[in-house]
Amino acid sequence: MRSSGSELLGVLLDGRYRIDSPIAHGGMSTVYRGVDLRLDRPVAIKVMAPHFADDPAFLARFELEARSVARLSHAGLVAVYDQGRDDGHVFLVMELVEGGTLRGLLQQNGALSVPVAFAVMEPVLAALATAHRAGLVHRDVKPENILIAEDGAVKVADFGLVRAAAAAGVTANNGVILGTAAYLSPEQVSPGTADARSDVYSTGILLYEMLTGTPPYTGDSALSVAYQHVNNDTSAPSLRVRGLAPELDDLVLRATRRDPAARFVDAGQMLAEVLELRRWLHVPSVRVPLPQPVSPHAVGVRPPVPADPAKGTEGAPDEPTVPARRTTVMSGAMPGATSTRGYPRTGSAAMEVPVNDSEYSLLRQRGRRVALVWVLVVLLLAVAVGVGGWWLGSGRFTTVPNLTGLSHGEAQQVLEDVDLKAEARDGYDNTAPISQVLAARPAPGAKVAKGSTVVLTVSLGRPVVPTIVSGTISAAVSEQLRQHGLLPVLAPGAHSETVAEGGLLRLSPEPGTVLTVDAPVQVTLSLGPPPVRVPDVAGRSAEEATAVLGDSGLTVGGTIPVYSSAVPAGSVVGSEPAAGAESRRGSAVTLQVSNALSVPDVTGTSPAEATARLSAAGFAPVIGATVFDPAADAGSVASTVPPAGTLVDPATPQVQVQISDAVTVPGVRGRTVDSARAALAELGLRVKVQQLVPFDGSLVVGQSAEGGSRVAPGAEVTITALP
Repeated sequence: MRSSGSELLGVLLDGRYRIDSPIAHGGMSTVYRGVDLRLDRPVAIKVMAPHFADDPAFLARFELEARSVARLSHAGLVAVYDQGRDDGHVFLVMELVEGGTLRGLLQQNGALSVPVAFAVMEPVLAALATAHRAGLVHRDVKPENILIAEDGAVKVADFGLVRAAAAAGVTANNGVILGTAAYLSPEQVSPGTADARSDVYSTGILLYEMLTGTPPYTGDSALSVAYQHVNNDTSAPSLRVRGLAPELDDLVLRATRRDPAARFVDAGQMLAEVLELRRWLHVPSVRVPLPQPVSPHAVGVRPPVPADPAKGTEGAPDEPTVPARRTTVMSGAMPGATSTRGYPRTGSAAMEVPVNDSEYSLLRQRGRRVALVWVLVVLLLAVAVGVGGWWLGSGRFTTVPNLTGLSHGEAQQVLEDVDLKAEARDGYDNTAPISQVLAARPAPGAKVAKGSTVVLTVSLGRPVVPTIVSGTISAAVSEQLRQHGLLPVLAPGAHSETVAEGGLLRLSPEPGTVLTVDAPVQVTLSLGPPPVRVPDVAGRSAEEATAVLGDSGLTVGGTIPVYSSAVPAGSVVGSEPAAGAESRRGSAVTLQVSNALSVPDVTGTSPAEATARLSAAGFAPVIGATVFDPAADAGSVASTVPPAGTLVDPATPQVQVQISDAVTVPGVRGRTVDSARAALAELGLRVKVQQLVPFDGSLVVGQSAEGGSRVAPGAEVTITALP
């Protein structure tokens, strides 16, 4: 009987995994926090939706995908521990990542800074690159499937589930959207195919959302969003967020081309471009912040409302109306004009008022002072316009001096003398001593505004192979080597018992070696533990085979029933991988166990008992023709077809039961010829009498088929009589 939702809490799956509490729920599955009771470790348990458990095609594909993903080993991938079915529940047991998701970080912060976006992209692309090299495609790259651990590590989850559903023929008509509309590549929408470049497209959409805070396409339905991917080109992120470098636009646009052939071929190629951009743009390395839970009681916080150019800012509170300032014209006499000082004019003639000489002199002095003030104002305005014109034209600019070859300190002083600021960036050079300026940007002779910053590339001398922690992922190793002016070159991998697959094993030349700029450094990555050969366990019981595989460093991932005409039921027929094949230490081997049915011996029993015993053993018995068998009484089972002990395929379990028609000869010695003849004839036997004198009263002294022996129906029995 199936349980669902909260009824699963406390349920023990496969006698090993206890479900404790729900973590997340989606259209295809629900993820729970649980405990592996056998190993006493916390795990994440993904239980598929009930309708998938009834789909044989999905179950077969699900198990295959789970085994494929479990073989991947990368720090950026959520590890898959186990998969199985229990009481109608199809489940997957995975590594439990304590922390949050990229979706939570985006909901909390909106657009992310370029350093944080790069800190997410690099491990995501490195994980996808590992899967792409193994021939696997994720098909559902989205913020919900990017997990952020408490230590800042970034991991990719949910490999293979969408592919399993797609391969099983599950569609949106079943209530499941295969992939997430906001991140689907055009070819996933139509014609429904996907390869590594599809993951590149989804990752490009993911980067767009991290840089801008929103995905490029939205709509009223998932279908409308999906077909925007098919019909529209993704816009540059800088159109939404000003100040983003053009190189970031180019990265997003190349990853999200509608034509797969125009994209990066896989995640590995896109990762190389991201690492090169980090170096070119001098993006600092940062730790990805852990999303914090949002309080449900927060008030007064409203999400930003996008501006509508036609309507202004919708949703924003109305601003108080401020009346426009008006120019007020003040009336009064111009300097030097004859004033009536408070007396109104009537018509065009002024009323004449007598004025004495002293008052007239005072008026003239005041007029001259006002005129002088106006002259000074005009002169000052002319000077200001001239100075402003000079400043706007050339006065506020200066020329970048030639700084190449100077020491860092000397270059700083020269720049200060011409009102410029210095910003130093490290560079390597084969000949320049440490602290010497190699180059400047803007270039010498360029006209720049005073107070501007000139970026100096200051020599660190010749590059030195850095010390990098063993086990560091390939992308981080390449980044550090490039930051030190060296060229990483991937060398053939080597096996290691201590370093996980994909982690740094060694560098050549060794750390501390002084090299030239762009000199190659061989990077040897771990291939994980050395492979082991799968032992031959054919003919052993499943328990014995498990022990033999464990001694070889392998585990049993499950059993598959197969038919073998030579191996009895319950014994191992073979394994996958086959005996002699190389496999990773610790990897799972699937045992092929015989399910053959062995025909029981029912000879001598009655037909009813024989059919009952055969049915109980799993066979479909049928009564066949009668046969002569001197060892079986008439009416009892003489034999079966196939005979007893034969191993039969349970797919075709028919067994034919053959009934004996043998006649048991009675003993007739001592009887008269007449009596003996009658007894034998009654059983359908033919009688031949040998006597010297034909006389029915003679006594029988011998018979050719002894009494108690069995003969075929109608057989001849010779009797000898005397006299």
